[in-house]
Amino acid sequence: MIPAQNPVQRLGLGLAALGRPAYINVGRTEALPQQRTAQAMKERTRAVLDAAYARGIRWVDTARSYGSAEQFLADWLGERGHADVTVFSKWGYAYVAQWRIETEVHEVKEHSLERLRSQWAETRTLLGDRIDLYQVHSLTGSSPLFEDLELQHELARIRDAGVRLGFSTSGAAQAESIERAWELEIGGSQLFSAVQSTWNTTEPSVGRVLNEVHTGGWRVLLKETMANGRLALDPPEEFAAIARGHGVGPDAIAIAHALAQPWADVVLLGPASVEQLETNLDALNVELTDQELGTLASLARDAATYWGERSEMPWH
Repeated sequence: MIPAQNPVQRLGLGLAALGRPAYINVGRTEALPQQRTAQAMKERTRAVLDAAYARGIRWVDTARSYGSAEQFLADWLGERGHADVTVFSKWGYAYVAQWRIETEVHEVKEHSLERLRSQWAETRTLLGDRIDLYQVHSLTGSSPLFEDLELQHELARIRDAGVRLGFSTSGAAQAESIERAWELEIGGSQLFSAVQSTWNTTEPSVGRVLNEVHTGGWRVLLKETMANGRLALDPPEEFAAIARGHGVGPDAIAIAHALAQPWADVVLLGPASVEQLETNLDALNVELTDQELGTLASLARDAATYWGERSEMPWH
């Protein structure tokens, strides 16, 4: 992962909203094909990947639990032959919805040695040596990974083979998870060297720790910068006013705010269509003033309340 030199090089495309028929993002349903068959979603993924590549985006983030996202990405890479795309993937969750939109459980989490071995093998079968960053999906302080030395050594073998290791975080205790993971060492080196965390205007609580680990040499990736679409569709009035002032949609302001954080190496986008991607990319034309940044900072909410509300968002 090479540090970006201009804003578009700091943007990545996340496939969470494209690789499966149901997800929690609001504003997604209306943007997707009327019939969310596997073939229709594959074609939509290809179209968004093509558009992102044409605009200069070279990071793509996926996971074993994103339905068929890894397969869609592997097929697209094979068809297009792009050698300059950097791929991130994750292990730990298994997709179990069997392409159903309405089901009680969509994914199941398990941080075990068996899950790592099986999912790493599946990812390698699809994407070969294209994986640059392999992440533990949603690492929390209570994860058995912190106590499982065999699992840690298995991860270290992947690291020592040349793949950067990282983890994603969620929840009100993201900072504590990162601080604990920072201390993990195997073979005299830190086990991890990258983190992907939720950070947005209304939930910036992890920012201080992300700044610290970035200063310490880790790569920092930001996800859910639009609060799962809520900042795009129902932003606070002060937020919407800034968007109107710049002549862009609220989604662009959310992304511009993330890009304004100097410690953020990659800011992930999660569009469900080419049209959503294009409005997201309006962020590249936004330069927020100090006054606007102060206004946006004032919109931060209590982290526990934010995550409580997010946990109640339905899959659709």
